[in-house]
Amino acid sequence: MFEAFPFDPAEVSHQLLAWYGKEGRDLPWRNSRDPYRIWLSEIMLQQTTVAAVIPYFERFLKKFPTLSALASASLDDVITLWAGLGYYSRARNLHRAAQQIAVEQGGTFPDSLEALTALPGIGRSTAGAILSIAFDKPTPILDGNVRRVLVRLFAWLEDPRSSRAEKQLWVWAEALTSKDSPHDYAQAIMDLGATVCTPRDPDCDSCPLQEICQAYKQGLTAVLPVIRKKQKISVRQQIALIVSGPGGFLLRQRPPEGLLGGMWEFPTADLSPAMMAEQAAARLLSDLSLHGTFQKVGEIRHAYSHFKLELSVFKVDAEVDEGVAEGSVYCWCHGVELENIALHGAHRKAYRQLENDS
Repeated sequence: MFEAFPFDPAEVSHQLLAWYGKEGRDLPWRNSRDPYRIWLSEIMLQQTTVAAVIPYFERFLKKFPTLSALASASLDDVITLWAGLGYYSRARNLHRAAQQIAVEQGGTFPDSLEALTALPGIGRSTAGAILSIAFDKPTPILDGNVRRVLVRLFAWLEDPRSSRAEKQLWVWAEALTSKDSPHDYAQAIMDLGATVCTPRDPDCDSCPLQEICQAYKQGLTAVLPVIRKKQKISVRQQIALIVSGPGGFLLRQRPPEGLLGGMWEFPTADLSPAMMAEQAAARLLSDLSLHGTFQKVGEIRHAYSHFKLELSVFKVDAEVDEGVAEGSVYCWCHGVELENIALHGAHRKAYRQLENDS
């Protein structure tokens, strides 16, 4: 029955569950089977460490303790609470999915793979985690930690993100998922990847799967998973104007969809190779129909997932603050409000730099 496997698949869940009973992490979303809390934690944990997520998770639940509370909230409130956690499409999808569940499901959280993956921001692995942990349904997961465990366990020597790898890893993930204790198994294999089978320097001596791990047997744990060839990261150059006037600071809200959707920023323009930063600043100030003196206050470098931003920052003391926001996407915001508004990372850095210089 298990001819395609170098070990008995049942041994994986047996060893993992025994290990998890002793070594499993105590995390704030593990004291509940509430699918809302489990869904929220899974979305927050995408591309983000547990240490970074915990305070956001607790603040989010305090503000939106139920799916109904999230569904009835404004997107601005959700984005503001998410500010600093990054990958803001997650927050927008979370909000949209909550509203969809409230309207289409009468507020009842879906408990099928098909219904869950039809919601914004929920893929097969996230759906599997929700079904396993909240509903105790034996559904495979394949997040980054699980993928790494399986690659080493089976000594997968190819690109772990290729379409061929994707198909094979899902087959293995499904075969190994515990039918008797899917709730604990899902958390156990994620914990193993996060705390023992780590990307660098895995602690093989503490691993409950050491005896059956093919990478360990072949001395390959240090070289697996195979590292993908990194693509060259592009650099974008922009200028930003921190415009202050009698009404506060001039801000605009980014469109709800796309990069940093719903976040706030200072007036910004792309910088072309043929134009000096000071020229671009003067042109942007003119486009805003504002008059005043501007002064360069610094350079900000900020890395996003697929590009790096080089931001030239100018301070502008505007003579008036009337008219610019009328019929436009701009508004004036006082310094106290800036502390709580969802100002995106690069512009938050720019504002902090201005504060420090002042």
